[in-house]
Formats: sequence, structure tokens, C-alpha cells
Amino acid sequence: MADDDSRAGHRYDLAEVAAWAHQTHAANDAALARAFEPPPGVPRIMVGPSDGKTLQLLMRMIGAVRVVEVGTLVGYSTIHLARGLAPGGHVWSVEFSPVHAEHARGNLAAAGLAEAATVVVGAGVEVLPTLVAHGPFDAVFIDADKENYANYGRWALANLRPGGLVIGDNAYLFGGLLGHEPRAVAMREFHELVAGACDSVCLQTPEGMVVGIKR
Repeated sequence: MADDDSRAGHRYDLAEVAAWAHQTHAANDAALARAFEPPPGVPRIMVGPSDGKTLQLLMRMIGAVRVVEVGTLVGYSTIHLARGLAPGGHVWSVEFSPVHAEHARGNLAAAGLAEAATVVVGAGVEVLPTLVAHGPFDAVFIDADKENYANYGRWALANLRPGGLVIGDNAYLFGGLLGHEPRAVAMREFHELVAGACDSVCLQTPEGMVVGIKR
């Protein structure tokens, strides 16, 4: 139910409320905690605990077997995606930084998921065409360089099965979605591509998360 305050933009996800909800529904176990607190020099820009658990549950809901992730960082979201796979499923995760990719492989191994995920090093726009043969895919999760979100969205829509999910994090672009810089234009194009080809919504997570079901 939306009351007059929430319709006017008031938010009820106060820090202490959100922390309690994270702890109750999406607490990090040892493997996730390792990936959630990266080593020095690695930015702490992975999805939050509840967003990660959302990814895991979405994979379980669709019985995902073949999943692509664009933007591995050190594997926190990759662990969630891999834990949501159906038996025999696999995640191909693309990471630009070789250093981050190596940390991600270690975190996946520590989580017992080394065989369920492959971390591929390189720029997303260059690596994605090499993954086409593994498709069609059940889901594509995008959390990478914002300037290329429209390119990633087009690739996802071309390589998802009907009924597959395209998911994009940071969809509010840190408050800059309606700006004029190139990455804002690209992010709005991503929104519009997904809305045009999918039944979709932008979940009101702290960062905004687009979820679309390909028609």
C-alpha cells in the first residue's frame, strides 16, 4: 500500500530498519562476507546484501541454467547468481581488471563454486560476442561501466531466451539518470530498450535495479 507520504517521496527504509531487514533475510555467511569486504585497493562497489539475495532468488525462480554477468568485481554478486542456479548450471562473468578477476576466482573457490562460474577477463563489449555460443541465456546481469549499458542491454536482449531476465544495477545512475552526460544518455537508452522488449520494472532499491522479462 502506498500512503500519501510515500506517494510524495517519503522513504521508510531508514538505516536501522534496512540493517535489521538485511540481517533477517540476507545476512552474509562466511563465503559472502569474504567477497563483501575486498582487499585494500579494491573499491567496495558490489551490490548490497539484499540486492544480492534478490539476484539469487530471481535465478531460482526461473530455474536458471545459463547466466551471464557483466562486471564481476571480486565475485560477491557472482556467488549469489551461482547459488541460484539449477543443477548443472553455469555463470560466465566478465571482469575488466585481471586483479579483480583473480580475487573473484579465489572467492568463488572458497564458496565451493569454482566449477559453477567462469570469470573471463576483458572489456565487456569485446568479451560478450565470444560467449554467444553458450546461449541462449536464462539471465544477464549488468553491473559494469555505465557508458556501455545500452550496448550491454542490446546484447542481452539478442541473446536471452524468451522469458529470460535482463537485470541492470545502478539504474538511477547515482541520482544522475536525467542528466546530459554520455553515461546518463546510455543509461536512459538501456531503460528504454528493456521497456520496449520486456515486461519490466525499475525496483526502488537504493541504487535502482531494472528487471525485465524478455517477451
